[in-house]
Amino acid sequence: MQQGFRGAIFDVDGVLVDSPHEAAWRDVFNELMETDWADIRDQTSWTPGAFTPEVYQQVLSGKPRMEGALAALEHFGVPEPEKRVDAYAERKQEMVVELIKAGKFSAYPDALRFLLAVKDAGIAVAAASSSKNAGLFLRQIRLDEFAERNGLAYGWIEPGLTLLAVFDVDISGRHFERGKPHPEIFLTAAQELDVEPSAAFVVEDAVSGIQAAKAGEFAALGVARHDDEALLAQAGADLVVTTLDDVDLSALAQGRLARRPD
Repeated sequence: MQQGFRGAIFDVDGVLVDSPHEAAWRDVFNELMETDWADIRDQTSWTPGAFTPEVYQQVLSGKPRMEGALAALEHFGVPEPEKRVDAYAERKQEMVVELIKAGKFSAYPDALRFLLAVKDAGIAVAAASSSKNAGLFLRQIRLDEFAERNGLAYGWIEPGLTLLAVFDVDISGRHFERGKPHPEIFLTAAQELDVEPSAAFVVEDAVSGIQAAKAGEFAALGVARHDDEALLAQAGADLVVTTLDDVDLSALAQGRLARRPD
């Protein structure tokens, strides 16, 4: 019988946290096109409303800041994107930090329930986000308060436990030479967990993240929070769910990703 999973690697934005990254990327782009870049607006494919959630998911999600900024500029055909990428990325970072400090984000309850159950099952867990802002989220979310509100009685949850503290390894925000869909970030997480990729699964909401997981020979669990089940499945996810409450926890002990029976 196949051995159970010994490691689980979680993306942060879009998996654990409903973050303001999408809003920041979109609003800053729109602001620049209406102000500083108004003179080149007609040379692009951008129009008000063109920066949709689909654009964010397919073009930017899961990529490091500079790669994401450049990808957005190229997507809309902005002239001389290399000369404009710094201004876009820097202003986006300023806005997202402002939004985080203002508390304009929330944790996904299904993800916290799943994370706690995985941890309680003895599976080592790692946070592996491309975002350098991930730590800002993880430090502010109190898992002890969440567990108490939801009647989750895990004896190892201590007062003051944050989302950051529950992870055995956190490599979020580190610089990697190759971003997703290259598997370097996940391979690093597995190495620091001391778990072989074949004995771990990755939880992702982005196509590039699923591709990175499969390239690293991990099992890939796709969370479709944006009506993108088909895209995640096409990227190679072993299981796609719209809520992590639908994952069969007992199957993890057998090294399988499966949907919970109705």
